[in-house]
Amino acid sequence: MPETNSLNITIRLLDAENTQLWDDYVSKHNNVSIYHLSAWKGLIEKTFNHKCYYFYAVNEHNEICGVLPSVNLKSKLFGHYIVSMPFFNYGGVLADNQEITDSLNARLQQQGSESSVSHIQYREQKERKNSAIAVSTDKVNMVLTLPESADALGKLIGSKRRSQIKRPIREGVEHKIGGIELLDDFYSVFCQNMRDLGTPVYSKSFFKNIFATFSENASLVVVYWQGKPVSTGFLIRYKDRMEIPWASTLSYANRISVNMYIYWQILSHAIESGCTEFDFGRSTIDAGTYKFKKQWGAEPQQCYWYHWVPEGGELPNLSPSNAKFDLAIKMWKKLPLSVANTLGPFLVKNLP
Repeated sequence: MPETNSLNITIRLLDAENTQLWDDYVSKHNNVSIYHLSAWKGLIEKTFNHKCYYFYAVNEHNEICGVLPSVNLKSKLFGHYIVSMPFFNYGGVLADNQEITDSLNARLQQQGSESSVSHIQYREQKERKNSAIAVSTDKVNMVLTLPESADALGKLIGSKRRSQIKRPIREGVEHKIGGIELLDDFYSVFCQNMRDLGTPVYSKSFFKNIFATFSENASLVVVYWQGKPVSTGFLIRYKDRMEIPWASTLSYANRISVNMYIYWQILSHAIESGCTEFDFGRSTIDAGTYKFKKQWGAEPQQCYWYHWVPEGGELPNLSPSNAKFDLAIKMWKKLPLSVANTLGPFLVKNLP
């Protein structure tokens, strides 16, 4: 049932009739990401069979004044919790003011209590003022303000990196930029790389559903060496920003600097497409991926991941750095690829 509070706003659960109103509100908000759009609700429900709670607030004029998308993940292995938003780097409330933000967060926490979750995670871009709940600042998103041309980008990265980009070209690599027609090549590289890292892989249907839902926003880049796909990136564009939520390179191709080549092609493509920013994704400061992204000129933008835990509860550690996952990761790396590809989607859908 809709709930009205002292602010004279009503909080409701999103239904099919109001998705356009939701998206109209979201698209005009300063802190919007593509992951706040309503279409992710149906996509996640279809792909993973998760329960989604998309709460929104309306004022006395029946106008939307705040939204909060979230997903309920539940499994015996990893527990029962809610995330806004899982699988991606951005989430949390978009609202007209702090009071509406607080009301939406309180409503989701009420839902968390009713559902007996262990915790709620909010993946936010801005620091909350006077927050009473714990925040993790271990991660940053690496974002590059794109220059006006590929030539300007070349000057930005310097001669050493330009020479690293040229080596794969001398080795005869080629690349393609396209859509779902490249999905099989993308997925073959992605699956093997994830297995080698000890990480369960998403199902191919997840990526198919993204293309079906966001055909104008999604694209793929695949690099070929000796006739085989060896490096790839899944690109998502929203407004003037392009990001790469998933990227993989086969280990044997690293010796010819394929990673430098593919990111050069991706950044050049983003510039030619008219984007003004490129989001390399999240990293831990001073980790290898952080340094790789930094060399392209990307700057860290702090991630604020807030965690609400019911009274008397304790926040579980689901990070891969958790020692109890060490053995599982080592064993996963040794699995035959066919086994990892079969088991992976059943596991990873319950990891945030």
